[in-house]
Amino acid sequence: MGFSAIIVAAGSGQRAGPGAAKQWRTLAGKPVARWSLEALLAAGAQEVVVVIPPGHESTAAEAFAGLNNWITAPGGDQRHDSVLAGISALTCGARDAVLIHDAARPFLKPALARELAEAALEHDGALPALPMADTLKRQTPGGSPLSTASREGLWRAQTPQAFRREVLEAAYAAWPNGEIPTDDASVVERAGGRIHLEAGDPRLMKLTYPEDFEMAEALAGAARVTRVGMGFDAHRFGPGDGVWLCGVKIPHGQTLIGHSDADAGLHALTDAILGAIGEGDIGDHFPPTDLQWRGAASSVFLKHAAALVAAKGGRVVNLDVTLICERPKIKPHREAMRESLAGLLGLPLSAVSVKATTTEAMGFTGREEGLAAQAIATVELPG
Repeated sequence: MGFSAIIVAAGSGQRAGPGAAKQWRTLAGKPVARWSLEALLAAGAQEVVVVIPPGHESTAAEAFAGLNNWITAPGGDQRHDSVLAGISALTCGARDAVLIHDAARPFLKPALARELAEAALEHDGALPALPMADTLKRQTPGGSPLSTASREGLWRAQTPQAFRREVLEAAYAAWPNGEIPTDDASVVERAGGRIHLEAGDPRLMKLTYPEDFEMAEALAGAARVTRVGMGFDAHRFGPGDGVWLCGVKIPHGQTLIGHSDADAGLHALTDAILGAIGEGDIGDHFPPTDLQWRGAASSVFLKHAAALVAAKGGRVVNLDVTLICERPKIKPHREAMRESLAGLLGLPLSAVSVKATTTEAMGFTGREEGLAAQAIATVELPG
């Protein structure tokens, strides 16, 4: 079934520590808010309004690049102001289901979103909830002795919370001015509505404090898959005074002939990354018939492949390249090559390997007619 959704992403996230607002921070290779948008669209949302801080439109456009059926709306001073802004931006009908979700809960499963949307058509509202498992202690201000509170009948409410649009709008219209609701269900409850509880998801945690991001990275990593790609490239020698290998120019009595700078190391690595994500080869993305790539730095190709990985929510984990030639000698330049590759892809030096070998004077590399490179790249992608 189709439904509409609002993602509340207008907060400043001050409790999350220094840096960008938490909805724009990267979690396992993609912005936190993108996780929720992807899940809602996968669940069948026909429109999603992402309520963002005023002036963050370009940030949202970058974070959600490649996704459809979403718009932004400027948020307000309080969360309920942002929710009202999101409702106003919707185009759905009065009796259609609307899901309201906090961007700070990235691990939404599409199946849960669909269940909530269906429940909203049968009840005044629906939300996912978890029973309280921990013992509750109460202490009043002033340092009074601790007392134990009963946890019977207590639930931890999560989002998304689902309502028919007409129910939600009527409840907010009746909400007393000056009061701040803790969530949207409390607004409907105040208006006399009855809320249906769906089984919540322990992984649907809310990112609030800096340590929450460490936990979220661990959860995201548990649901990721590892892909391996392999690349190979070869170029012949021609007149010149040096060769480019792995982003480093090495003085030599010849150069490598190619449409670009003929950096065989970077070409092999680019193909390895493209292979790991199933995106063809370097010629598909940078055809040799396209004159704009004549003499181009091959670092452009490598960065493009890495950007495709990031767009899929993944990351390059490590690189291993072997250069095959009699000359030039690679060892004196190996560390500079490793540093070049690490810098191009933002990897630690320990994640980059550059090796060299010969063919014992056999074949075209043994006859010094050219050189070759082979590479392996390991990539992590969402599961």
